[in-house]
Amino acid sequence: MTSPDPVVVTAYFHPRAESRDAVLSALRTAIPRVHDEPGCELYAIHDAPDGSIVMLEKWSSEAELDAHGSSDAVVELVAALEGLLSEPVAVTRLTPVIVGQPSRGAL
Repeated sequence: MTSPDPVVVTAYFHPRAESRDAVLSALRTAIPRVHDEPGCELYAIHDAPDGSIVMLEKWSSEAELDAHGSSDAVVELVAALEGLLSEPVAVTRLTPVIVGQPSRGAL
């Protein structure tokens, strides 16, 4: 059963040293397409101190996140990243624990 509540996701990409620009290029191609997918509230990349690229995502529902996982944009991104990463993408679905003001206590 899927939840109607928003879902937050992190995805860590670990580019090979020589492939960082190619990984960023693949993400730059995919991101605008994902932004147009139903339920996409946030889909943004950030640099991490260890050299990984962290995707922060927020989806309106689990069902829309599940649909995103098999979207053309994701299928093409996975293909574009072939051989460019030093390890598999680490994806984690998060459940908010709201503390304080709800508008500031959860993404």
